[in-house]
Amino acid sequence: MYAEHFSEPATSHVASAPIEHQFYPYASNGGTILAIAGADYALLAGDTRHITGYSINTRFRPSIHTLENLGGPERAIVVAANGFSADGDALVRRLAQRAEWYTYNHNKPLSVSACARLVQTMLYGKRTFPYYVHTIVAGLDESGRGEVYSFDPVGSYEREQCRAGGSAASLLMPFLDNQVNKKNQYDAATGLPQVATDLPLEETLKLVKDAFSSVTERHIHVGDYLEIKIVTKEGVKVEYFPLKRD
Repeated sequence: MYAEHFSEPATSHVASAPIEHQFYPYASNGGTILAIAGADYALLAGDTRHITGYSINTRFRPSIHTLENLGGPERAIVVAANGFSADGDALVRRLAQRAEWYTYNHNKPLSVSACARLVQTMLYGKRTFPYYVHTIVAGLDESGRGEVYSFDPVGSYEREQCRAGGSAASLLMPFLDNQVNKKNQYDAATGLPQVATDLPLEETLKLVKDAFSSVTERHIHVGDYLEIKIVTKEGVKVEYFPLKRD
């Protein structure tokens, strides 16, 4: 008689419903990278903001790395892996190790094109559980001309004159297509489409700084400082430029 006064436990209805089990190890830590190749230089730039959601973890976390390479300063290679910072760090560490092995095994420096192929095999090897990053490799080829290679997370890549990746890539890439690749640019005298040419380094630096300054006004995941690494025959030069901090 006493037991009749108790109702069915409320948890029985919950237990009968399907339970979703989810495992998602990836996260986006913000930031944006940009690369441009010139006649005698390669430039790779990126902001230093590191975020999780709407929180800023740190305002100064450089994302561009220089691979130590034999054969003189002109053989330096710079690489950036933007997206999930843990995956980016792991990829760059493995790449630096593989580049060192290549140098000692073959007794010659790793070329930028060979480095790009190496990155492709590393990314494709992880295609079932890929690195959650957009990767760019830049440096000088054997003739001293700038090279830029961009990759998707599973290893598809191509050589380009310019490429943007990361949080604000959709804002930067149309600007680069217009100003660097000369898309939708017409000669005022003839009315014919302009042909893309190599920009002088000084003009490229101004363009990159203006681009990032504008992007920080439109995207909250970009800001604080701009790091620029320039590869020339003299080696790698590093510049920093302040950006918006809110």
